[in-house]
Amino acid sequence: MSMFSTGILVLTSPLHTLPLRIAPVLSSAAQLVERTLYVHLHPGLNLGSGSQPRPVFIPPVVDLSTLITRLYSNAADICGHLDIRVLLTNVRTQSAAGSGATIPNCPFPTPQPLSHSPEVVLTDFPLQDPGQSHQVTQCLQKYTGHCYVCSPSLPSVLLHPQLMRLQEKEEGLQEPEEKEEPLETYSHVVVGGTFDRLHGAHKTLLNISCLLANRRFLIGVCDQAMLKKKVLKELIEPYSLRVQTLREFLQDIKPSLQVEIVPLDDPFGVSVVDPLLQCIVVSEETRKGGEAVNKKRIENGLPVLVLHEIQLLKDAHHTETEEEKISSSSLRSRLLGTLLTPAKDTSHLPPVPYVIGLTGGSGSGKSSIAKQLEALGAVRIDCDKLGHEVYQPGTAAYHRVVEEFGSDILNEDNTINRRALGKKVFGDQERLKALTNIVWPEIALLVKNTIRQSGEEGKQVCVVDAAVLLEAGWTDMVHEVWVTVIPEDEAVSRITERDGVSTDDALRRLHSQWSNTKQVEHANVVLSTLWEPEVTRKQVLKAWNLLQKRIQQRQDTQ
Repeated sequence: MSMFSTGILVLTSPLHTLPLRIAPVLSSAAQLVERTLYVHLHPGLNLGSGSQPRPVFIPPVVDLSTLITRLYSNAADICGHLDIRVLLTNVRTQSAAGSGATIPNCPFPTPQPLSHSPEVVLTDFPLQDPGQSHQVTQCLQKYTGHCYVCSPSLPSVLLHPQLMRLQEKEEGLQEPEEKEEPLETYSHVVVGGTFDRLHGAHKTLLNISCLLANRRFLIGVCDQAMLKKKVLKELIEPYSLRVQTLREFLQDIKPSLQVEIVPLDDPFGVSVVDPLLQCIVVSEETRKGGEAVNKKRIENGLPVLVLHEIQLLKDAHHTETEEEKISSSSLRSRLLGTLLTPAKDTSHLPPVPYVIGLTGGSGSGKSSIAKQLEALGAVRIDCDKLGHEVYQPGTAAYHRVVEEFGSDILNEDNTINRRALGKKVFGDQERLKALTNIVWPEIALLVKNTIRQSGEEGKQVCVVDAAVLLEAGWTDMVHEVWVTVIPEDEAVSRITERDGVSTDDALRRLHSQWSNTKQVEHANVVLSTLWEPEVTRKQVLKAWNLLQKRIQQRQDTQ
């Protein structure tokens, strides 16, 4: 069967049997849907009764909260590529439903539009009689169309053949004798987080918060100061994009909620000053933060918040350097070595050799990565070495530098004293620009000559190892820009140890260069030497192998 970009999965099994079904249902659904899978819960829905069923409100109960956590956890293990969204429009207490609904006990007075229009509807409904198949699929189409705005002539798929083997296990499960435990809900609920690259753990937090909130949902999103200590903070999505993604997700899962999203510039934000708030949703990891919020609220004369704790989701695919839980920092680390943004138009460059411009701040490990790429088969063009060559007596740059800065920068053998020259330009942007205007074009000419010679020798890849690649505007010489990043405190530690300079001197050097964030804005690929050398080696090998695939694809299309 063909693949669909977006689908909607209608789960009809009773709540007590659904935990057994989630994994196989998701596995089957992932064979048909490749991007977004919405999940609509209607335990006990009968699609084979002969009469057309209607959507009804289902009450928020503790088992539903547990089920949502399990669903996102299973999805992370089984179909991590899918954007799963558990819809909650039809989950509401009966009292709230009666007061707010246009039609009594009808969650969908009109079909709800979703941000991605479903192209197929799937269900776990167990077909008792194969002869009912057409009737059930027709019934499913009408039911889904009543709830959500869908593509016309929506195809429907019964996943029951893959689920038959579960029925024996399910038959052994007893219906719970006690009435399902209701979930306490609140008018005003608050959460906080970074919400970078929305993943299963975020969605669990958001979904359960939406279960708990029956009127207003307040979200503090980390910005600026709160991002400084984050791992690979340069790869965190912009605040505006994270907010946009949150709004789209929440509009899909519970459009009736009043959602407020505010920037979080300290650990507390509005949670310690908003008198209406009643509940804060935390994890095992952030519970202490929730307790600190309550301490501040007491100091501010406000009522304490109910702390509703959710489970952390385990990451079955984590590596030794990653956290055991599903986290944004792990997702960011997996981006290292991959193509983050497509290469710009390089039709003005010869296709061979393919040229990588490698840059990064002082101490970032750029040159060690360049040497690893050289060992893998690339031609390394060391711009620092070429920079020394352009200062040699007899070169065009030599004469222009002496003319511009005076003969007192010369050693006794008439070579340029780089330290004396440095003193003349240090802290003087105008004089520094005069120097770089002389030197950088000459280095660029040497780079171009080396690239041309490499092409004539049949070399496939060149790596231009250049600290000033971006500042000098040399990106027009390369097909892709690769940037190496490490945190500032790690860079300072490396520079002071390597060069024997003070911390202040190391910081001055770093601050005179483009920031990591600014460099990453121009990067096609980002790398980091923050971890053990073996981790860097694997990262570089991954980047190299992906590069070879891109080069091959490029050649195949020419």
